[in-house]
Amino acid sequence: MVRAVNIKDELGKLPILNARGPDTSETEAAAAFANLGAFRDGAIFVGSFDGESPWERHGKGDELVHVLDGSATLTVMTENGPQSMEMAAGTIAIVPKGHWHRFNAPDGVTLLTATPQPTDHTFADDPRTED
Repeated sequence: MVRAVNIKDELGKLPILNARGPDTSETEAAAAFANLGAFRDGAIFVGSFDGESPWERHGKGDELVHVLDGSATLTVMTENGPQSMEMAAGTIAIVPKGHWHRFNAPDGVTLLTATPQPTDHTFADDPRTED
């Protein structure tokens, strides 16, 4: 079924996840993001937070990340170690399939993502140790 979604309305229904980090529960994190609908092997998500996300990776495909508001540093773990890039409102990035990545948003960020599922998470210093 075809439907349109008003992203601002959906964001208005969500709490902002403050001080995201290792002590943030999965329930708290899930409550701060809306699933806007199925897309390929996953879904489209939107949400806002400040702090640092866990490392995550997606084994079924690339992830599209669009910063709607605020800013964040996106760090992607590559064969040569971490590669970081600053992302401000209006910026998009494609995170390659299977690459560990995380966001650091000390001043807050609102993201829209097309995220393949399932997603692996860890707060390990080097997520490659989780392989």
